[in-house]
Amino acid sequence: MPFKLSILDWTKYIKKALVLSLTGMAVIFIYIFYLAQDLPSLDQLENYDPDLVTRIYSADGEILDELYLEKRIFISIDDLPNNLKNALIVSEDRRFYDHWGISMRDLLRAVVINLISLSYEQGFSSLSQQVARTLYDTIGFKKTIIRKIKEIITAIQIERTYTKDEILEMYLNNVHFGHGTYGVQAAAKRYFGKSASFLTLGESAMLVGILPAPARYSPVRHSERAHYKRNVVLRVMRDKKFITKDIYSEARAIESENISAIQAKGKAPYFTEYIRRTMEKEDDHLGVNIYRDGLKIYTTLDTRLQTIAEDALMYYIKRNQEKLNQRLFNDEEEFSQLAYLGIFPEDTVKMMMAGDTTPLFEDLRNKLLVQGAFVALDPATGAILAMVGGRPDYHDQYNRAVQAKRQPGSVFKPFVYTTAIDNGYPVTKQLLNQPLVLRVLNAEGDWEKWMPRNYDGTTSGLTTLREGVRKSINLVAIRVVKELVPASEVKATAERMGITTDIRAVDAIALGTSEVYLLDVVNAYSAFSNKGVLNQPFGITRVEDRYGNVIKEYHPIREEVLREESAYVMTSMLQTVMDAGTGGSARWRHNFYHPAGGKTGTTQNWTDAWFVGFSSQLAAGVWVGVDDPQVSLGESQDGSRVALPAWAKFMAAAHDTLGLKRVDFERPDGVVDVEICSTTKDKPTNLCPLETEIYIRGTEPSQICIVHRRN
Repeated sequence: MPFKLSILDWTKYIKKALVLSLTGMAVIFIYIFYLAQDLPSLDQLENYDPDLVTRIYSADGEILDELYLEKRIFISIDDLPNNLKNALIVSEDRRFYDHWGISMRDLLRAVVINLISLSYEQGFSSLSQQVARTLYDTIGFKKTIIRKIKEIITAIQIERTYTKDEILEMYLNNVHFGHGTYGVQAAAKRYFGKSASFLTLGESAMLVGILPAPARYSPVRHSERAHYKRNVVLRVMRDKKFITKDIYSEARAIESENISAIQAKGKAPYFTEYIRRTMEKEDDHLGVNIYRDGLKIYTTLDTRLQTIAEDALMYYIKRNQEKLNQRLFNDEEEFSQLAYLGIFPEDTVKMMMAGDTTPLFEDLRNKLLVQGAFVALDPATGAILAMVGGRPDYHDQYNRAVQAKRQPGSVFKPFVYTTAIDNGYPVTKQLLNQPLVLRVLNAEGDWEKWMPRNYDGTTSGLTTLREGVRKSINLVAIRVVKELVPASEVKATAERMGITTDIRAVDAIALGTSEVYLLDVVNAYSAFSNKGVLNQPFGITRVEDRYGNVIKEYHPIREEVLREESAYVMTSMLQTVMDAGTGGSARWRHNFYHPAGGKTGTTQNWTDAWFVGFSSQLAAGVWVGVDDPQVSLGESQDGSRVALPAWAKFMAAAHDTLGLKRVDFERPDGVVDVEICSTTKDKPTNLCPLETEIYIRGTEPSQICIVHRRN
């Protein structure tokens, strides 16, 4: 007898089915609600704020470098070519403009395939789902049903919040294109050196083609694969009538898309690293993150002067490297001491001379690498116009312009003479250029006798302060400290003028035995040309957020550190160095004729070579040496031979490039010309040979010459 169900039985089964269905739906709802707890809220979606690249700009508007964790440069959907949009849609989500976050057709197809295979073989991600996965870490990237549910929930929210074009814009500005680039604008610049606005059809197809696997289809590393994927995208665009057969054939025939294999390096790397460090200190104060917030950092650097500085420094560094290599090549004993031949083979110098960069020899190569540093400032403001922190051809993270503390040698002497001038001593004050004995602390901390000598080993009689500076006479500088102004006052002068390192207040201060930073010294010298006013050096003019709103502006911070009269007199003395002293080759050999002052510096055993100087419009300084202070540049490789040429080359080219006219230093009213006896430096008689010298009013000679007078 056939089994029959009564109406009551049918009702019972229907009720059970409904209960089970409702229970199942409730469980699914609760589970979905649970999964949604760590998903972005509607507020988060509406206030979407992606990480963007921070750019550092020069004063003349060039992009120097970019700071980022993910290299992303925003571009509006309206600025992108239609071919790019079409290529993306036809390849990734053909029903993008028809669905509401997910494509039910793709979903059902994926379900069937996955059920048949009993695994997760087929995906069904719409562009909206990909946006959800890309933007929000809580979704994850594992191939699981849970991830898909999270994607779908967020994708639906995104579709409710944004228009289709806005979703497309988010996708193209965030998706990973390989080689550290995120977003189509960064990718276009990385691979093709252009804005995404100007992508060709083939370039657009290639970028879309690499999206499924950026590493596998990298245009840089796997060109054939990248072109294959490009052609696939082009073919699909042709089949779906987005392009004609002729356009397809034309685009496909292009064999190369001019891929840039090398990531473009930033300009002025030592300067931009200096800016990065400066901004890191400002992060908390300004409430920004330089790696995420897409800031615009405008700087003081002039790329024209930066190029001149790098070229000048590199030219003379190479010449000095050749001299060092040749010396070590010919002096086996010296090289053996430096090279530790138990570790390094004897032919290392030959390899260095040939430009070998084998990592095996990197330690020794670095040890014997001639380095340099350069800084140029605007004396009127303190703005850093150029900065080189090491060899331009061998960039590292060590900025020798602001991080290397080196002995300045005679470059420090102007602080000694400035102290004397500021204490009322005239430039005609005479001291004996004769030997003397000093007590100094040795490396072990014990006092010992030291007899300093002049660079050329000569001595003479009474010598004026001006002559002491002109010839860089060590014995005169030491006598200034011993007889006129104590070392403690010299230390105070140096610190007041911006020297930030620890200066030892001992007699040897006159010879620049305490270590200093190049930037500090250049800035201090700028106060001479700026009438005694010191500006705090700065490299940033303003910082803007991604929308162009000014977050902070930076202005010169000025302080009067010298009397105007003292600054002018010291400037005059340093002009003597340039016109008729140790800096004279800047004129007769390097053709720099603008009114200028400067000073050479050389340390013991020729380990450091300096030149720092200024015109009324520019202040600049050069240091050359080897990072290891035990390595000498070589006998007679002093400041005038090693550092001055790079300085003079820069100054001549910089003044020409900027169109700077020859401008004399402005004399203050408190400085007067006085005729004096050229022999005794006293008030002249009618019989005296005459010369004119400058004096701060009130310091003129009062004693009449007793050598040239009638009996």
